[in-house]
Amino acid sequence: MITPPNLKPGDTIGIVAPARKIEKRDIEAAVKIFEQWGLYIVFGKNLFNQERQFAGTDKERANDLQFMLDDPNIKAIICARGGYGTIKTLPHLDFSRFIKNPKWIIGYSDITALHAQLNQNLGVKSIHGIMPLNFPPNSIPNRAIKTLKKALWGNHGEYVVSSHPFNRKGEVTGKLVGGNLSVLYSISGTIYDIHMKGKILFIEDLDEYLYHIDRMMMNLKYSGKLENLKGLIIGGMTGMNDNTVAYGKTAYEIIQEAVAEYHYPVCYNFPAGHIPDNLAVVLGATVELKVTGEGARMKFLG
Repeated sequence: MITPPNLKPGDTIGIVAPARKIEKRDIEAAVKIFEQWGLYIVFGKNLFNQERQFAGTDKERANDLQFMLDDPNIKAIICARGGYGTIKTLPHLDFSRFIKNPKWIIGYSDITALHAQLNQNLGVKSIHGIMPLNFPPNSIPNRAIKTLKKALWGNHGEYVVSSHPFNRKGEVTGKLVGGNLSVLYSISGTIYDIHMKGKILFIEDLDEYLYHIDRMMMNLKYSGKLENLKGLIIGGMTGMNDNTVAYGKTAYEIIQEAVAEYHYPVCYNFPAGHIPDNLAVVLGATVELKVTGEGARMKFLG
């Protein structure tokens, strides 16, 4: 896997919106923090465009990404927000110049589609982390923001997570892949699909019906992806919905049932996803996952 160069004060970063529309006031707090880090910020030309729920047309959003990918002076690309639409930009992108001058690309949720393209098809690491829309309006860095800076500066270190009753003990080393479960489900069978055999899978989700969580886990199970994992990390499963006739299980219980027959380590309640404490993780990195009775530890090895 290719590791993009670390950032340093004086570098220039770009902000794009490959999915839902965004307004300038939504990212002002993030811009202020980036400037405090000593970074210069370039906005995508079409960043504040609006086309229905999207930040401009598919081509406009792709053009912004393409400009940032191609410009060697831009050292990182941060996606302003998620929503839906990133997948629609991917067919329009040419990564040939990016491969010659790789840079960090940051985002989560709908940005999972872009992470999949980078990790699976291009062999480039990327950062699953907080986006400008989620920065606190007071511009005071929280833990999610602090871990993003550490990741961008190359200080990945390790995360220690409290124990969870559903955890399954074990210790493995492997490549970390994944992101938003709904997006992973939506790209299954496409050219962007992630090959999960022998890898440590991270998943999270928001605002899904519980039966749909089960449907997506069955897809992973019956396609053989769950069976062939080295380990599984489950982040936030927040804001779940239910039908009038209750499904009868939580998202975590659904996942536990889906992986019950396997023997690899499983870590629940990892602090990443659609939660305030959305810690930055490097997708495509080799990590060590250790789950014990006291909790879990994920250490970035390179």
